[in-house]
Amino acid sequence: MANHPDSAALDRKHKLVIFASSLGTVFEWYDFYIYGTLATFFGKLFFPPENETAAFLSSLALFGVGFSVRPFGALVFGRLGDLVGRKYTFLVTIVVMGLSTALVGILPTYATIGFWAPVILVFLRLAQGLALGGEYGGAATYVAEHAPPGKRGAFTSWIQTTATLGFFLSLAVILGVRQLMSPESFASWGWRIPFLVSILLLGVSIYIRMKLHESPVFAEMKAQGKTSKAPLTESFAEWGNAKVVLKAIFGATAGQGVVWYAGQFYALYFLTTTLKLDYVNAYIFVAIGLLIGTPFFVIFGRLSDRIGRKGIMMTGCLLAVLTYQPIFKGLTRAVNPALADAMSTTPVVLHTTEHRGAVAVTIEAIIDAAGKIIGLKKDATQTDLARNFLNARGIPFALAPARAEGPLVLTVGATPVTGFSQQAYESALAPAGYPRAADPARVNKPVVITLLSILMLYVTMVYGPIAAFLVELFPTRIRYTSMSLPYHIGNGWFGGFLPLIAASIVVFTGDIYAGLWYPIAIAAMSLIVGLLLLPETKDRDLSA
Repeated sequence: MANHPDSAALDRKHKLVIFASSLGTVFEWYDFYIYGTLATFFGKLFFPPENETAAFLSSLALFGVGFSVRPFGALVFGRLGDLVGRKYTFLVTIVVMGLSTALVGILPTYATIGFWAPVILVFLRLAQGLALGGEYGGAATYVAEHAPPGKRGAFTSWIQTTATLGFFLSLAVILGVRQLMSPESFASWGWRIPFLVSILLLGVSIYIRMKLHESPVFAEMKAQGKTSKAPLTESFAEWGNAKVVLKAIFGATAGQGVVWYAGQFYALYFLTTTLKLDYVNAYIFVAIGLLIGTPFFVIFGRLSDRIGRKGIMMTGCLLAVLTYQPIFKGLTRAVNPALADAMSTTPVVLHTTEHRGAVAVTIEAIIDAAGKIIGLKKDATQTDLARNFLNARGIPFALAPARAEGPLVLTVGATPVTGFSQQAYESALAPAGYPRAADPARVNKPVVITLLSILMLYVTMVYGPIAAFLVELFPTRIRYTSMSLPYHIGNGWFGGFLPLIAASIVVFTGDIYAGLWYPIAIAAMSLIVGLLLLPETKDRDLSA
């Protein structure tokens, strides 16, 4: 405080720093939620219309493509941030990010420009992903380098809370637009409005960020001539720092990424796509869970200033590993009890010569879904037709080896159906009680909200302290570059591809809980690596 006699002015400056830095995160999560939520609408508009399931998986694959380039954006903009400065770098990133989101709102459809529609969409997602690769690292570094000693966890945790603001903003825009027009109009062109609204966010963000000054820690280092001349080389070519980067990826950010995406996006996907809950109730439940959980970003951020970052994050990973399966099974019972009863009393099994082991099915699912996005075609087999029908109808099923009756036999309880016939399948399924949608009157609201809030609590445990942890893990001269790469590999690759990987596993196996093994496995990996190899960082000097 000695250098800042006006404490009120200092507080105002810190608030401006946090607010301006957080705007990029608001943008990131606004785009994330509108893209993920609206993928079911524009997936069939920007891709060949022959197969809606393939179009949906392609839109999720493209969602992952945007995340896949984030580490490369981290390298480009991280290097720029360590060479030129934090402020100007993430001023550039937010402009690119904002324009890439907004332009989706005016992109012509496949029916209008053919193959160019998915090509341009891919380009926009790549540009958005590249810009985001430099956004978070700059914001976290900028805020942490402004924070007073002992408050880095608290200050940077405010960046994490803006994900909730991005969600509520997207929720308000999407629900508002949907209520103002017919379902047909929204599906045709109304979905574009949420993307176009991002122009307003961009304008506000640029205006506020123009008021910022450079980070004092970086400014002092630059004045002393101590900035890195080759941040990429120092970060990744020198084994001492490269080893820390690898530990951060596998011991922290990978687990944090999957816990975040499982607790937020995949939970919403599970409610709407798997359990067939109507979108209004699903969004409301997730929104309530977010409201309950959001204060814990700051609570755990502050707590990490007192007891350390590592223990809190590892506890979040451990709880995810132990409880994801029972939590999502509890959601099924609470949201769609008719489905839970039918699965229990009259299980559906697809006996086929194309049966694979769990690992083979998982790999096949991921490769097949990735093939859709680049235009590869696969001739549909009888098993494919049966599986597509069951998925479209919302029927969970198990895969099993073929039976003596033939290469493809569907059993609904004790009732067998040989070969594939939509009419025969419907006749066998009708008495089993599988619902076409969840009945809102039978939803156990308190249980649903409780379970979603628990998932959100895990998110806050792994995400609240992560920014301060990564900032403290690396030296100032290469901090922007070094911390951005592990963050975006963890969130962009391990987390960003979670919707595609988990949904593909479910689609190909028929097991609505099979997709959860992906985040469970990654969280378990981070738990083990983090406990054994990562240091505690809370008392480190940022000026070093």
